[in-house]
Amino acid sequence: MKDFIITSLQTWDIEIGSTIKNTALEISKQNRVLYINTPMDLSVRLRGNKQAPAYVRRMSVIKGDVSPLRQINENMWVLDCPFTLLSVNFLPAPLFNFFNRQNNRRIGQWIVKQAALLGFKDYIHLIDTDIYRSRYLKEYIHPALSIYYRRDYIIGEAYWRKHGTRLEPELAASADIVLANSTRFAAELQAYNPETYPIETGVNLELYDASRSYETPGDMKDIPHPIVGYMGTVNSTRLDGDLLYDIIRQRPDYSFVFTGPEDDGFRQHRIHTLKNVHFLGRKNVEELPAYITAYDVCINPQMINDITDGNYPLKIDEYLAMGKPTVATSTHTMRDIFADHTHLATNCEEWLTAIDTAVSEAGNKELAQQRVAFAETHSWGHSVKKIYGIIENFKKKG
Repeated sequence: MKDFIITSLQTWDIEIGSTIKNTALEISKQNRVLYINTPMDLSVRLRGNKQAPAYVRRMSVIKGDVSPLRQINENMWVLDCPFTLLSVNFLPAPLFNFFNRQNNRRIGQWIVKQAALLGFKDYIHLIDTDIYRSRYLKEYIHPALSIYYRRDYIIGEAYWRKHGTRLEPELAASADIVLANSTRFAAELQAYNPETYPIETGVNLELYDASRSYETPGDMKDIPHPIVGYMGTVNSTRLDGDLLYDIIRQRPDYSFVFTGPEDDGFRQHRIHTLKNVHFLGRKNVEELPAYITAYDVCINPQMINDITDGNYPLKIDEYLAMGKPTVATSTHTMRDIFADHTHLATNCEEWLTAIDTAVSEAGNKELAQQRVAFAETHSWGHSVKKIYGIIENFKKKG
């Protein structure tokens, strides 16, 4: 049994499904895990969503109302930080580097103290896309092995682009191993660290189980079929709203359902003027399989940009695990991994043809079984087993 410390951009209390949370839970089946809950900085503390569970939890820890350490299962703990970090992103590079290092030192000292109390030794540090707060942690927590995992192309976003474009190469170069959730990401990061490997993420097969019976959710019972559905955050920087508008307008006999929270950009989009589109809002993770079951076809209509092209879309595995015909934008990762089990499209005409084909497949049990079988090869156990293999091979080289 090994000890793992995980630092991540995502708080443990995030309200949606999470690759890193599922990875952490899978690792804890065979090893001990200490998951560091993302500490707040002053900006988040002052302007964050004060009703969000992640905010409430971290503030309770800072005020001393609850213990900073929670035990999740026999082998896993989540550690909150009882302090607030300096907000540094607005600073020029020299000042940013100085104060970001101070933030790193504070986090590192807290991790070392708490890990010692748990008896963690010779731990493996897994950094989940946390470019800023984990940049210098290797110097302060002295892990036996340091792994940087690019799970998302965050430097494509304005906030991270300012300092992340120079910090991520530094972080990748300083790590012992670099993991990436697509071959495109791996190729980019190999320039900074030759010990870079692509891994595929997984799907929670206990939750997304096509063999179970699901009752149609109440807010979907009156929506006419065929239903073309999307599950996840309706994000205007990732989903192509104009493409969707053209598709939905040209298929008035299909119902288009979006299950998930919308950002401000999408709430203002003209897509809301169409009568055959339904926005159902945020749902609990446990409810999602029932919504996917109620769809006839599942979609992922992404824009093609640096953020989406190499990203691994976890929802595709979830759609396929439920046996659903799926249409998605033809990104690098979709072509590389999912092309044989989905319909891919790049423009409105291709999307319309693909959706029509997918609707015709909706009742095909043989194709559904093939999709489920493929998704089962992407279990979290399969994904984490790859990580273990990469670690062992690295150690053999040393």
